[in-house]
Amino acid sequence: MRAASFEGMVALDHAGQVVPAIAERWIVTDDGLSYIFRLRDSTWPDGEEITAAEVRRLLRDALERLRGTSLGLDLGKVREIRAMTGRVVEVRLTSPMPDFLRLLAQPELGFVRNGGGAGPMSASADEDGTLVRLTALPPESRGLPAREDWEAVARPVTVRALSAKAAVAAFSRGDVDLVLGGTLVDFPLAEAGPLSRGTIQVDPALGLLGLVVQREEGLLADPARREALSMAIDRQALIQRFGLSGWRESSWIVPPASYSVPPYPDTRWEGASIDERRQVAAARIGAWASPGREAVVRLALPDGPGSDLLLRALSEAWSPIGVTIRRVLPGEPADLELRDTLARYTSPRWYLNQFNCSLKAGLCSPEADALVRQSLNERDAATRERLLVEAHAALVEREVFIPLGAPVRWSLVRGSIRNYLPNPWGMHPLFPLSQPTT
Repeated sequence: MRAASFEGMVALDHAGQVVPAIAERWIVTDDGLSYIFRLRDSTWPDGEEITAAEVRRLLRDALERLRGTSLGLDLGKVREIRAMTGRVVEVRLTSPMPDFLRLLAQPELGFVRNGGGAGPMSASADEDGTLVRLTALPPESRGLPAREDWEAVARPVTVRALSAKAAVAAFSRGDVDLVLGGTLVDFPLAEAGPLSRGTIQVDPALGLLGLVVQREEGLLADPARREALSMAIDRQALIQRFGLSGWRESSWIVPPASYSVPPYPDTRWEGASIDERRQVAAARIGAWASPGREAVVRLALPDGPGSDLLLRALSEAWSPIGVTIRRVLPGEPADLELRDTLARYTSPRWYLNQFNCSLKAGLCSPEADALVRQSLNERDAATRERLLVEAHAALVEREVFIPLGAPVRWSLVRGSIRNYLPNPWGMHPLFPLSQPTT
Protein backbone atom coordinates (compact mmCIF):
# COMPACT_ATOMS: atom_id res chain seq x y z
CA MET A 1 0.00 0.00 0.00
CA ARG A 2 2.82 2.36 0.83
CA ALA A 3 4.64 1.63 -2.44
CA ALA A 4 1.44 2.37 -4.35
CA SER A 5 0.72 5.69 -2.62
CA PHE A 6 4.11 7.15 -1.66
CA GLU A 7 6.66 7.30 -4.47
CA GLY A 8 10.34 7.69 -3.77
CA MET A 9 13.18 8.52 -6.13
CA VAL A 10 12.74 5.20 -7.95
CA ALA A 11 10.39 2.21 -7.73
CA LEU A 12 10.19 -1.48 -8.59
CA ASP A 13 8.14 -2.77 -11.50
CA HIS A 14 6.25 -6.07 -11.64
CA ALA A 15 9.46 -7.92 -12.62
CA GLY A 16 11.34 -6.48 -9.64
CA GLN A 17 13.41 -4.13 -11.81
CA VAL A 18 14.21 -0.54 -10.82
CA VAL A 19 12.18 2.05 -12.76
CA PRO A 20 11.83 5.86 -12.58
CA ALA A 21 9.48 7.43 -10.05
CA ILE A 22 10.04 10.98 -8.69
CA ALA A 23 13.40 10.82 -10.51
CA GLU A 24 12.83 10.46 -14.25
CA ARG A 25 16.46 9.56 -15.02
CA TRP A 26 19.89 9.33 -13.37
CA ILE A 27 23.57 8.81 -13.94
CA VAL A 28 26.22 7.12 -11.81
CA THR A 29 29.75 8.52 -11.81
CA ASP A 30 32.57 6.25 -12.97
CA ASP A 31 33.87 5.74 -9.43
CA GLY A 32 30.42 4.58 -8.26
CA LEU A 33 30.40 7.14 -5.46
CA SER A 34 27.84 9.60 -6.81
CA TYR A 35 24.27 9.11 -8.05
CA ILE A 36 22.86 12.16 -9.82
CA PHE A 37 19.07 12.22 -10.29
CA ARG A 38 17.00 14.42 -12.60
CA LEU A 39 13.56 14.91 -11.07
CA ARG A 40 10.44 14.74 -13.18
CA ASP A 41 8.75 17.99 -14.15
CA SER A 42 5.52 17.70 -12.18
CA THR A 43 3.84 18.72 -8.94
CA TRP A 44 2.88 17.27 -5.58
CA PRO A 45 -0.83 16.49 -5.03
CA ASP A 46 -1.34 19.97 -3.54
CA GLY A 47 -0.11 21.57 -6.78
CA GLU A 48 3.31 22.69 -5.55
CA GLU A 49 6.25 22.04 -7.85
CA ILE A 50 8.55 19.11 -7.08
CA THR A 51 11.94 20.68 -6.36
CA ALA A 52 15.40 19.35 -5.58
CA ALA A 53 15.50 21.19 -2.24
CA GLU A 54 12.23 19.59 -1.11
CA VAL A 55 13.25 16.11 -2.29
CA ARG A 56 16.57 16.45 -0.47
CA ARG A 57 14.72 17.27 2.75
CA LEU A 58 12.27 14.40 2.29
CA LEU A 59 15.04 11.91 1.56
CA ARG A 60 16.93 13.03 4.66
CA ASP A 61 13.74 12.66 6.69
CA ALA A 62 13.24 9.13 5.36
CA LEU A 63 16.80 8.16 6.28
CA GLU A 64 16.31 9.55 9.77
CA ARG A 65 13.09 7.53 10.25
CA LEU A 66 14.98 4.37 9.37
CA ARG A 67 17.74 4.92 11.90
CA GLY A 68 18.02 1.89 14.18
CA THR A 69 16.51 -0.55 11.65
CA SER A 70 18.21 -3.11 9.41
CA LEU A 71 17.28 -0.99 6.36
CA GLY A 72 18.92 1.98 8.06
CA LEU A 73 22.09 -0.12 8.35
CA ASP A 74 21.80 -1.05 4.68
CA LEU A 75 21.78 2.67 3.84
CA GLY A 76 24.93 3.28 5.90
CA LYS A 77 26.97 4.21 2.84
CA VAL A 78 24.99 7.41 2.21
CA ARG A 79 27.43 10.23 3.00
CA GLU A 80 25.73 13.34 1.65
CA ILE A 81 22.57 14.47 -0.17
CA ARG A 82 22.78 17.68 -2.21
CA ALA A 83 20.30 19.79 -4.18
CA MET A 84 22.39 20.83 -7.18
CA THR A 85 19.83 22.85 -9.20
CA GLY A 86 16.06 23.20 -9.26
CA ARG A 87 15.48 19.59 -10.38
CA VAL A 88 18.79 17.80 -9.81
CA VAL A 89 19.68 15.88 -6.63
CA GLU A 90 23.01 14.19 -5.92
CA VAL A 91 23.51 11.37 -3.42
CA ARG A 92 27.13 10.66 -2.46
CA LEU A 93 28.30 7.36 -0.99
CA THR A 94 31.32 6.44 1.12
CA SER A 95 32.15 3.52 -1.20
CA PRO A 96 30.58 1.95 -4.31
CA MET A 97 27.32 0.06 -3.93
CA PRO A 98 25.94 -1.48 -7.14
CA ASP A 99 22.61 -2.27 -5.44
CA PHE A 100 22.02 1.27 -4.21
CA LEU A 101 19.13 2.01 -6.59
CA ARG A 102 17.32 -1.12 -5.42
CA LEU A 103 17.56 0.16 -1.86
CA LEU A 104 16.12 3.53 -2.86
CA ALA A 105 13.18 1.68 -4.43
CA GLN A 106 12.10 0.16 -1.09
CA PRO A 107 8.62 1.30 0.05
CA GLU A 108 10.08 2.76 3.26
CA LEU A 109 11.95 5.30 1.11
CA GLY A 110 8.71 6.69 -0.29
CA PHE A 111 8.23 10.41 0.33
CA VAL A 112 5.66 11.57 2.88
CA ARG A 113 4.71 15.20 2.39
CA ASN A 114 1.98 16.89 4.44
CA GLY A 115 0.67 13.45 5.33
CA GLY A 116 0.31 12.35 1.70
CA GLY A 117 2.35 11.04 -1.19
CA ALA A 118 2.75 11.60 -4.92
CA GLY A 119 1.20 8.35 -6.07
CA PRO A 120 1.40 6.63 -8.47
CA MET A 121 -2.02 5.70 -7.07
CA SER A 122 -4.51 7.44 -4.86
CA ALA A 123 -6.19 5.48 -2.08
CA SER A 124 -9.63 5.69 -0.53
CA ALA A 125 -11.00 3.41 2.18
CA ASP A 126 -14.61 2.34 2.75
CA GLU A 127 -16.40 3.40 5.89
CA ASP A 128 -15.35 0.47 8.06
CA GLY A 129 -11.79 0.45 6.71
CA THR A 130 -11.86 -3.17 5.53
CA LEU A 131 -11.43 -2.32 1.84
CA VAL A 132 -9.08 0.14 0.17
CA ARG A 133 -9.65 1.23 -3.42
CA LEU A 134 -6.56 2.30 -5.35
CA THR A 135 -6.86 4.34 -8.53
CA ALA A 136 -3.92 4.96 -10.84
CA LEU A 137 -3.18 8.64 -11.33
CA PRO A 138 -3.32 9.82 -14.97
CA PRO A 139 0.04 10.07 -16.78
CA GLU A 140 0.00 13.86 -16.99
CA SER A 141 -0.08 14.14 -13.19
CA ARG A 142 3.12 12.08 -13.10
CA GLY A 143 5.06 14.17 -15.61
CA LEU A 144 4.25 11.87 -18.54
CA PRO A 145 2.39 12.48 -21.83
CA ALA A 146 -1.39 12.46 -21.46
CA ARG A 147 -3.41 9.49 -22.74
CA GLU A 148 -6.95 10.17 -23.92
CA ASP A 149 -8.28 6.68 -23.19
CA TRP A 150 -6.74 6.53 -19.71
CA GLU A 151 -10.01 6.08 -17.80
CA ALA A 152 -11.04 3.28 -20.14
CA VAL A 153 -7.81 1.26 -19.94
CA ALA A 154 -6.60 1.82 -16.35
CA ARG A 155 -8.51 -0.37 -13.94
CA PRO A 156 -8.88 0.24 -10.20
CA VAL A 157 -7.44 -2.19 -7.67
CA THR A 158 -9.32 -3.06 -4.49
CA VAL A 159 -7.24 -4.39 -1.60
CA ARG A 160 -8.20 -6.06 1.65
CA ALA A 161 -6.20 -7.85 4.35
CA LEU A 162 -7.31 -11.39 5.20
CA SER A 163 -5.91 -14.33 7.09
CA ALA A 164 -4.26 -16.90 4.84
CA LYS A 165 -7.15 -19.31 5.32
CA ALA A 166 -9.77 -16.67 4.51
CA ALA A 167 -7.79 -15.42 1.51
CA VAL A 168 -7.52 -18.89 -0.04
CA ALA A 169 -11.23 -19.44 0.52
CA ALA A 170 -12.07 -16.08 -1.08
CA PHE A 171 -9.93 -16.96 -4.08
CA SER A 172 -11.59 -20.35 -4.42
CA ARG A 173 -15.04 -18.71 -4.37
CA GLY A 174 -13.99 -16.24 -7.04
CA ASP A 175 -14.30 -13.25 -4.71
CA VAL A 176 -10.68 -12.17 -5.29
CA ASP A 177 -8.39 -12.53 -8.30
CA LEU A 178 -5.01 -12.30 -6.57
CA VAL A 179 -3.66 -13.40 -3.19
CA LEU A 180 -0.27 -12.01 -2.17
CA GLY A 181 2.02 -12.51 0.82
CA GLY A 182 1.95 -16.27 1.33
CA THR A 183 4.82 -17.82 3.32
CA LEU A 184 6.04 -21.28 4.27
CA VAL A 185 3.88 -21.08 7.41
CA ASP A 186 0.68 -21.11 5.34
CA PHE A 187 1.80 -22.79 2.09
CA PRO A 188 -0.18 -26.02 2.76
CA LEU A 189 -3.37 -23.94 2.61
CA ALA A 190 -2.58 -22.93 -0.97
CA GLU A 191 -2.14 -26.54 -2.03
CA ALA A 192 -5.46 -27.46 -0.42
CA GLY A 193 -7.43 -24.86 -2.38
CA PRO A 194 -9.94 -26.50 -4.76
CA LEU A 195 -9.07 -24.09 -7.60
CA SER A 196 -5.38 -23.79 -6.87
CA ARG A 197 -4.00 -26.07 -9.60
CA GLY A 198 -2.07 -23.92 -12.04
CA THR A 199 -2.70 -20.76 -10.05
CA ILE A 200 0.00 -21.07 -7.36
CA GLN A 201 3.00 -18.89 -8.20
CA VAL A 202 6.12 -19.27 -6.06
CA ASP A 203 8.77 -16.54 -6.12
CA PRO A 204 12.45 -17.49 -6.59
CA ALA A 205 12.97 -15.53 -3.39
CA LEU A 206 16.23 -14.46 -1.77
CA GLY A 207 16.70 -13.92 1.95
CA LEU A 208 16.77 -15.76 5.26
CA LEU A 209 14.70 -18.67 6.49
CA GLY A 210 15.91 -20.36 9.64
CA LEU A 211 16.07 -20.31 13.42
CA VAL A 212 17.66 -17.41 15.26
CA VAL A 213 19.22 -18.19 18.64
CA GLN A 214 17.55 -16.05 21.29
CA ARG A 215 19.51 -17.03 24.41
CA GLU A 216 22.95 -18.40 25.15
CA GLU A 217 22.32 -20.62 28.11
CA GLY A 218 21.77 -24.26 29.03
CA LEU A 219 21.98 -26.57 26.04
CA LEU A 220 22.65 -23.60 23.73
CA ALA A 221 25.41 -22.06 25.85
CA ASP A 222 28.13 -23.65 23.70
CA PRO A 223 28.52 -22.77 19.98
CA ALA A 224 29.50 -26.40 19.29
CA ARG A 225 26.11 -27.62 20.55
CA ARG A 226 24.32 -24.92 18.56
CA GLU A 227 26.18 -26.19 15.50
CA ALA A 228 25.10 -29.72 16.41
CA LEU A 229 21.46 -28.73 15.98
CA SER A 230 22.21 -27.24 12.56
CA MET A 231 24.27 -30.15 11.25
CA ALA A 232 21.57 -32.67 12.27
CA ILE A 233 18.96 -31.17 9.88
CA ASP A 234 18.39 -32.83 6.51
CA ARG A 235 17.20 -29.73 4.69
CA GLN A 236 16.00 -31.44 1.54
CA ALA A 237 13.97 -33.96 3.53
CA LEU A 238 12.50 -31.06 5.48
CA ILE A 239 11.20 -29.25 2.39
CA GLN A 240 9.88 -32.42 0.75
CA ARG A 241 7.06 -32.36 3.29
CA PHE A 242 5.79 -29.19 1.61
CA GLY A 243 5.90 -30.45 -1.98
CA LEU A 244 7.95 -27.45 -3.06
CA SER A 245 10.21 -27.84 -6.09
CA GLY A 246 13.15 -25.58 -6.85
CA TRP A 247 13.65 -24.50 -3.23
CA ARG A 248 17.24 -23.55 -2.40
CA GLU A 249 18.50 -24.98 0.87
CA SER A 250 21.40 -23.35 2.71
CA SER A 251 23.56 -24.25 5.68
CA TRP A 252 25.29 -20.83 5.59
CA ILE A 253 24.00 -17.43 6.69
CA VAL A 254 25.30 -15.78 3.50
CA PRO A 255 24.85 -17.95 0.39
CA PRO A 256 28.27 -18.48 -1.26
CA ALA A 257 26.97 -17.18 -4.59
CA SER A 258 26.42 -13.75 -2.98
CA TYR A 259 30.16 -13.08 -3.30
CA SER A 260 31.92 -12.42 -6.61
CA VAL A 261 33.95 -15.57 -5.98
CA PRO A 262 32.32 -18.13 -3.62
CA PRO A 263 34.64 -18.25 -0.57
CA TYR A 264 33.32 -21.54 0.81
CA PRO A 265 31.58 -24.67 -0.56
CA ASP A 266 27.83 -24.78 -1.17
CA THR A 267 27.31 -27.13 1.77
CA ARG A 268 28.83 -26.38 5.14
CA TRP A 269 29.69 -29.98 6.08
CA GLU A 270 30.95 -30.92 2.65
CA GLY A 271 31.47 -34.67 2.16
CA ALA A 272 29.74 -35.78 5.36
CA SER A 273 26.52 -37.79 5.09
CA ILE A 274 23.51 -36.86 7.22
CA ASP A 275 24.11 -40.00 9.34
CA GLU A 276 27.73 -39.00 9.96
CA ARG A 277 26.68 -35.47 10.86
CA ARG A 278 24.10 -36.76 13.31
CA GLN A 279 26.66 -39.02 14.95
CA VAL A 280 28.90 -36.01 15.62
CA ALA A 281 25.93 -33.98 16.82
CA ALA A 282 24.70 -36.75 19.13
CA ALA A 283 28.16 -37.02 20.74
CA ARG A 284 28.19 -33.29 21.50
CA ILE A 285 24.69 -33.34 22.97
CA GLY A 286 25.37 -36.56 24.90
CA ALA A 287 28.50 -35.08 26.48
CA TRP A 288 26.35 -32.29 27.97
CA ALA A 289 23.16 -34.16 28.90
CA SER A 290 23.00 -36.06 32.18
CA PRO A 291 20.34 -37.36 34.57
CA GLY A 292 18.27 -34.37 35.60
CA ARG A 293 19.63 -32.24 32.75
CA GLU A 294 17.48 -32.86 29.68
CA ALA A 295 18.39 -31.64 26.21
CA VAL A 296 15.25 -29.58 25.54
CA VAL A 297 14.93 -26.69 23.09
CA ARG A 298 12.08 -24.18 23.43
CA LEU A 299 10.98 -23.23 19.91
CA ALA A 300 8.78 -20.28 18.85
CA LEU A 301 6.85 -20.70 15.59
CA PRO A 302 3.93 -18.73 14.16
CA ASP A 303 0.55 -20.42 14.01
CA GLY A 304 -0.11 -22.20 10.74
CA PRO A 305 -0.09 -25.63 9.08
CA GLY A 306 3.38 -24.99 7.64
CA SER A 307 4.73 -24.43 11.14
CA ASP A 308 3.23 -27.73 12.21
CA LEU A 309 5.03 -29.49 9.33
CA LEU A 310 8.26 -27.70 10.18
CA LEU A 311 7.95 -28.71 13.83
CA ARG A 312 7.57 -32.37 12.89
CA ALA A 313 10.55 -32.19 10.52
CA LEU A 314 12.78 -30.62 13.17
CA SER A 315 11.62 -33.15 15.76
CA GLU A 316 12.60 -35.99 13.42
CA ALA A 317 15.98 -34.36 12.82
CA TRP A 318 16.80 -33.73 16.48
CA SER A 319 15.30 -36.77 18.14
CA PRO A 320 18.15 -39.04 16.89
CA ILE A 321 20.71 -36.76 18.55
CA GLY A 322 18.86 -36.73 21.87
CA VAL A 323 17.15 -33.32 21.66
CA THR A 324 13.46 -32.74 22.43
CA ILE A 325 11.51 -29.73 21.15
CA ARG A 326 9.03 -27.87 23.32
CA ARG A 327 6.93 -25.43 21.29
CA VAL A 328 6.20 -22.28 23.24
CA LEU A 329 3.17 -20.00 23.07
CA PRO A 330 3.44 -16.44 21.72
CA GLY A 331 5.10 -14.21 24.30
CA GLU A 332 6.75 -17.05 26.20
CA PRO A 333 10.56 -17.21 26.42
CA ALA A 334 12.11 -19.18 23.55
CA ASP A 335 15.57 -20.53 22.80
CA LEU A 336 15.04 -20.51 19.04
CA GLU A 337 12.66 -18.43 16.93
CA LEU A 338 11.74 -18.69 13.25
CA ARG A 339 13.23 -15.92 11.10
CA ASP A 340 11.65 -15.45 7.66
CA THR A 341 12.89 -12.33 5.88
CA LEU A 342 13.13 -11.30 2.22
CA ALA A 343 16.41 -9.82 1.01
CA ARG A 344 16.29 -6.27 -0.31
CA TYR A 345 19.46 -6.61 -2.39
CA THR A 346 22.03 -9.28 -3.22
CA SER A 347 25.12 -8.11 -1.31
CA PRO A 348 26.43 -10.21 1.61
CA ARG A 349 26.04 -7.04 3.65
CA TRP A 350 22.26 -7.43 3.69
CA TYR A 351 22.52 -10.87 5.33
CA LEU A 352 25.13 -9.67 7.83
CA ASN A 353 23.11 -6.59 8.80
CA GLN A 354 20.18 -8.79 9.86
CA PHE A 355 22.27 -9.92 12.84
CA ASN A 356 23.68 -6.55 13.86
CA CYS A 357 23.87 -6.25 17.64
CA SER A 358 22.04 -2.90 17.60
CA LEU A 359 18.85 -4.63 16.40
CA LYS A 360 18.70 -6.82 19.53
CA ALA A 361 17.06 -9.60 17.51
CA GLY A 362 19.03 -12.49 19.00
CA LEU A 363 22.63 -13.61 19.35
CA CYS A 364 25.12 -11.42 17.49
CA SER A 365 28.82 -10.78 17.00
CA PRO A 366 30.38 -7.37 17.76
CA GLU A 367 33.40 -8.49 15.73
CA ALA A 368 31.22 -9.08 12.68
CA ASP A 369 29.55 -5.70 13.11
CA ALA A 370 32.95 -3.96 13.28
CA LEU A 371 34.10 -5.64 10.06
CA VAL A 372 30.90 -4.64 8.26
CA ARG A 373 31.32 -1.03 9.43
CA GLN A 374 34.90 -1.06 8.19
CA SER A 375 33.69 -2.19 4.75
CA LEU A 376 31.45 0.87 4.40
CA ASN A 377 34.43 3.15 3.74
CA GLU A 378 36.56 0.69 1.77
CA ARG A 379 36.66 1.64 -1.91
CA ASP A 380 38.68 -1.36 -3.12
CA ALA A 381 36.19 -4.08 -4.12
CA ALA A 382 38.45 -7.02 -3.23
CA THR A 383 39.27 -5.64 0.21
CA ARG A 384 35.61 -4.80 0.82
CA GLU A 385 34.57 -8.35 -0.02
CA ARG A 386 37.32 -9.83 2.16
CA LEU A 387 35.99 -7.87 5.14
CA LEU A 388 32.49 -9.22 4.52
CA VAL A 389 33.82 -12.79 4.28
CA GLU A 390 35.56 -12.31 7.63
CA ALA A 391 32.36 -10.87 9.13
CA HIS A 392 30.43 -13.91 7.99
CA ALA A 393 33.07 -16.20 9.50
CA ALA A 394 32.68 -14.38 12.83
CA LEU A 395 28.90 -14.93 12.81
CA VAL A 396 29.30 -18.59 11.90
CA GLU A 397 31.84 -19.06 14.69
CA ARG A 398 29.31 -17.67 17.15
CA GLU A 399 26.57 -19.93 15.70
CA VAL A 400 23.95 -17.19 15.96
CA PHE A 401 21.60 -18.72 13.39
CA ILE A 402 20.49 -22.12 12.11
CA PRO A 403 19.89 -21.54 8.38
CA LEU A 404 17.39 -23.65 6.50
CA GLY A 405 17.34 -22.01 3.07
CA ALA A 406 15.62 -19.36 1.00
CA PRO A 407 12.33 -17.84 2.18
CA VAL A 408 9.14 -19.13 0.56
CA ARG A 409 6.73 -16.60 -0.96
CA TRP A 410 3.66 -17.69 -2.87
CA SER A 411 0.70 -16.08 -4.56
CA LEU A 412 -2.58 -17.25 -6.05
CA VAL A 413 -3.02 -15.64 -9.46
CA ARG A 414 -6.10 -15.85 -11.66
CA GLY A 415 -5.64 -15.89 -15.41
CA SER A 416 -7.26 -12.46 -15.77
CA ILE A 417 -4.44 -10.80 -13.81
CA ARG A 418 -1.93 -8.94 -15.96
CA ASN A 419 1.50 -7.53 -15.15
CA TYR A 420 2.23 -10.08 -12.45
CA LEU A 421 5.59 -11.85 -12.48
CA PRO A 422 7.36 -13.97 -9.84
CA ASN A 423 10.65 -12.31 -8.88
CA PRO A 424 13.55 -12.79 -6.42
CA TRP A 425 12.36 -9.94 -4.18
CA GLY A 426 8.90 -11.36 -3.50
CA MET A 427 7.46 -7.89 -4.10
CA HIS A 428 4.46 -7.42 -6.37
CA PRO A 429 3.63 -3.73 -6.79
CA LEU A 430 -0.05 -2.88 -7.07
CA PHE A 431 0.40 -0.05 -9.60
CA PRO A 432 1.35 -2.34 -12.55
CA LEU A 433 -1.82 -4.38 -11.93
CA SER A 434 -3.85 -1.34 -12.97
CA GLN A 435 -1.91 -0.69 -16.16
CA PRO A 436 -2.86 -1.60 -19.72
CA THR A 437 -0.63 -4.21 -21.36
CA THR A 438 -0.31 -2.19 -24.57
